[in-house]
Amino acid sequence: MSDRYGDFVQSSIGKKVAKNLGLPMPVELDRFDSGQPLVRGSVLVGRANGDDNAVSASVARILSELHTEVFVNSGDDVKDALSGAGIKAKANTGSDDKFKVLLFDASNISNADELKQVYEFFHSVARRVEKSGRVIVIGRPPEALADIEAALAQRALEGFVKSVGKEFKRGITAQLVYVAKGAEQNLDSTLRFFTSARSAYVSGQVVRIGTGTNADVDVDWNQPLGGKTMLVTGASRGIGEAIARVLAREGAHVICLDVPQQQADLQKVASEISGSVLTVDITSDDAGKEIAEAAQKRGGLDSVIHNAGITRDKTLANMDEKQWDMVLNINLGSIAKINRYLLDNDALKDDARIVCVSSISGIAGNLGQTNYATSKAGVIGLVNATAKQLEANAKGMTINAVAPGFIETQMTEAIPFAIREAGRRMNSMSQGGLPVDVAETIAWFASPASGGLNGNVVRVCGQSLLGA
Repeated sequence: MSDRYGDFVQSSIGKKVAKNLGLPMPVELDRFDSGQPLVRGSVLVGRANGDDNAVSASVARILSELHTEVFVNSGDDVKDALSGAGIKAKANTGSDDKFKVLLFDASNISNADELKQVYEFFHSVARRVEKSGRVIVIGRPPEALADIEAALAQRALEGFVKSVGKEFKRGITAQLVYVAKGAEQNLDSTLRFFTSARSAYVSGQVVRIGTGTNADVDVDWNQPLGGKTMLVTGASRGIGEAIARVLAREGAHVICLDVPQQQADLQKVASEISGSVLTVDITSDDAGKEIAEAAQKRGGLDSVIHNAGITRDKTLANMDEKQWDMVLNINLGSIAKINRYLLDNDALKDDARIVCVSSISGIAGNLGQTNYATSKAGVIGLVNATAKQLEANAKGMTINAVAPGFIETQMTEAIPFAIREAGRRMNSMSQGGLPVDVAETIAWFASPASGGLNGNVVRVCGQSLLGA
């Protein structure tokens, strides 16, 4: 869908007009292209003082595999970890060098005074981040810390990261990654995602990485989903189509599912990605059984992506019972029933990944969407509860959710112009996202290397200025 205002401010005249009038100035975001380096620029790495070197050692190992140019500040003892990974880091001399990624290991920060180190690292380079740059802070989950001062210091990092994501502009994202002690080896997929252009429209997010069960999984990072079978509901168009295409690009065989009425479009998508077609009404009593039977033909499912959903927007006073029931049944009830059947009947392989599509409406609510917001908030509840069950079953399965904000689709194209423009601009990127932005985030969750990610809800919203 065309964003005429966004296109206009990319022109020389448009930039001048927007700047003089104080209007939003969205930049063209870097997005992933096959064949390009994962990190398209240099990385400045820092570390808070302390004895725990586990996070920095894991970061250094990953950066060495990415073959990117690494800088450090003089006197920062992160140099020892980098050297141990074979990285010859360059000195940050405070010159005009620009950085694509600023990465700070804050895992050693244990009180309010030590938070000054976060300020000192980022303050001097805040104006030296490239367009579509990345800011990443890594800490320890505060809820796991017994010491009150350490817990408050680690929790304080959330306010810092979310504010940076709103300050830096120019398509720069900021994320906070909490890594449990002993889970440092599970950083790979998350660090690769957040340092790359795959995370173009994800910002201001807090992700928790646990120990999982597959820290030593061997992944071909050129085709991380190679040999996997994954099912995507609502795959005939929009976000579902983008998910199917990205998963196939990453090596998966994709079973494309949608209602029988969408068979022609579904067949087109499946044929173009060498996938399979499955026409099922996900609200039917036999939906889980039909999915399990289709999966069994390929030896079971490595991932199921619950993307299918609808809107029937009305204010609560004007909403009829049918509009309420339809949205709740499709967007929420069907997911619960299908998951229950697949789990109870061993249709999912060990280490399988379940990914659900929620919405920012389920987090912040939205005018005229009580039914939709209820269903999408329910999806988050389903993910939270299921994550606890999966942790206990020792099969390595995970469940996570993405919560899209304003994404340019046929659905948003139908929104009245004024409301559509407001939706586009009410985020730190000052623009709508693309279906591929949601798809890239789902591919990260679906990776076999993402076993440490369980129960996370990540917004794909350009860091909306509304809600949490």
